[in-house]
Amino acid sequence: MKTILLIEDDTALRENTAELLELSDYNVITSPNGKIGITKAKEEKPDIIVCDIMMPEIDGYGVLEALSRDTITDQIPFIFLSAKTEHKEIRKGMDLGADDYLTKPFDEDDLLSAIESRLAKAHIISKRLKEQPQKPEEDSGDGLRSLHELKNFFDDHGDISSHTKGDAIFKEGDHSNKIYLILKGVVKTHKMDESGKELITALFKEDDFLGFTSFTDHTPYQESATAVEDAELAGVSKTDLKDILEKSKNISLELMELLSDNLSEIKEQLLQMAYSSVRKKTAQTILQFTQVLNKKPEESIKISRNDLASVAGIATESLIRTLSSFKKDGLIEIEGRNIKILDLPKLQLIE
Repeated sequence: MKTILLIEDDTALRENTAELLELSDYNVITSPNGKIGITKAKEEKPDIIVCDIMMPEIDGYGVLEALSRDTITDQIPFIFLSAKTEHKEIRKGMDLGADDYLTKPFDEDDLLSAIESRLAKAHIISKRLKEQPQKPEEDSGDGLRSLHELKNFFDDHGDISSHTKGDAIFKEGDHSNKIYLILKGVVKTHKMDESGKELITALFKEDDFLGFTSFTDHTPYQESATAVEDAELAGVSKTDLKDILEKSKNISLELMELLSDNLSEIKEQLLQMAYSSVRKKTAQTILQFTQVLNKKPEESIKISRNDLASVAGIATESLIRTLSSFKKDGLIEIEGRNIKILDLPKLQLIE
């Protein structure tokens, strides 16, 4: 049984999260603050640490720095758990060596998935080191060792561009010379069908990559990208990125996994568009925009009806009628272009 050290100053959250992890067959050690957490980490040597950032005594950053300086604890996988969502805060944690970052309120499955994947990665790395103790570490691409460090490379060395809502990032048919990392805002990719109707193919939020095409040549973009809200992007040439990936197998594998997940999400969206009812398509699209825009259910989202209809794959008129029925049923509140979810459970269960 794997042991998790949970460092969290909120008593209710700490107890509830500990219970969740114990029900998932983990041995859980808890700590109410960073100072005690450091001591317990050195004494208990847990398999993984889940730690809040904003805490009394010593904050999460201080905990990670202290444990990273000690050879007893420097290899323990570390996951930040915090309400902070700003890009600079995420980057600070990753620069210090954190393995992952979950924001509150978090989904139980996301937490368990993050823990399982980090434990599996730690096991694989440990096994490789034991099997090849004399093998020197291969060049990891200018010191880059993980997807988080690759994102930092984009932030530090990429060409930064700012775009206001409605600005085109690139257009279908443009030469694909760069790959982008979204530092701020939301971007949609979209195409036009034969009748001139826009179809949104995907939504990208802060910390997502954008603009992948062939790495071997400058294949034109197969779709357009437009800022849904004010956005800031960091662009790196495909040539530079290709050099990094050739030098680092770890980053290449992580990037392949990320792109595979993106394809799975797009496939799910296409299946929804093809087979779901208009009411379900509308409900799922509202929930999707709420998630991508990083809004809590009780917060309003401001999005054009055309964009909602395009993502849902339905006519704008059908979407407007469905929104009106949702409003009558007390599921949502509509004020101008703003939509607020009033009954999240019922909206999630619409078929």
